[in-house]
Amino acid sequence: MVASLLALLEAGTTSWRREWDAAAGGHHVNLLSGRRYRGANPALLTLGMHLRGSALPYWCGFAEAKALGVFPRKGSKAVHVLRPQVHQRGEGQLAEAVPVDAAGTGGSGGAGQEAAGPGRSWVSYRPVPVFNAADLEGEALEGLILKRRQVEGVIQRPEPERLASAEAVLSSWPVRVRFGGDRACYLPLPDRIQLPERVAFHSAAALYATWAHEAIHSTGHGSRLARDLSGGMGAEGDGGRAYAREELVAELGAVLLGDRLEIGSAMANHAAYLGHWIELLRESPRVLLQVLSDARRAADLICPEAPEVLRS
Repeated sequence: MVASLLALLEAGTTSWRREWDAAAGGHHVNLLSGRRYRGANPALLTLGMHLRGSALPYWCGFAEAKALGVFPRKGSKAVHVLRPQVHQRGEGQLAEAVPVDAAGTGGSGGAGQEAAGPGRSWVSYRPVPVFNAADLEGEALEGLILKRRQVEGVIQRPEPERLASAEAVLSSWPVRVRFGGDRACYLPLPDRIQLPERVAFHSAAALYATWAHEAIHSTGHGSRLARDLSGGMGAEGDGGRAYAREELVAELGAVLLGDRLEIGSAMANHAAYLGHWIELLRESPRVLLQVLSDARRAADLICPEAPEVLRS
């Protein structure tokens, strides 16, 4: 995962810039079952789509594809999603619960996380490889994609409805927003989001994507998730690392919000961001899993995931 992200950043591309694709259904889902990939996984899969230039948010594992006579093309590389493993310590033994489908994973993080329940229990996450529909070939593939498009198209909400819903969710976030000027930023001391006037944005989706990014920043306030917001652009040493980490949390968190709100996401292609991220990830590869966990928690605070709807 880290190597792929570094390759993309070093190429200077806009990793997560993706409009909501109504034709393909928008959400990342399993090609065969239609189950949505949840938790932090949509951010990883959005990155995976851009790495391969795909417009299809449909994925499946090697074994399930092989059972239908569909195989990855030669040279194709999998994207790794994170599957939760629930561990329960009983009296004198350690039992591991059977994990759910990787499409239903609930979060991310490299280290175990304690969970409530009888005895001591915790959750760890293991990477599970999946392939994008654009990586596959086989006689059954065209029919599978057509069926998935049809099912996803039936449940796709019209754009005005999606934008109105995004406005409602972001407006209900209890951090004051001031419109005006030419900057988009979150100001921790007054606990306020600053955005340019609405008419300055090229589209309503662009406004909400930018708003989502700044809202994710605001979740780091000391009264909420208390992340380190002390860094600043151009800072050196620890300040620079704190800045890079927080910007990566905001970018990935905005991807997750964009997926949940069905508005897409827009990554700022700024050389300062790219350079800081490359340095951060090279220095500590495990920070990506930590950032994904923070991004998921931030997105959950603003817009919790809707209950899963199974589709045929």
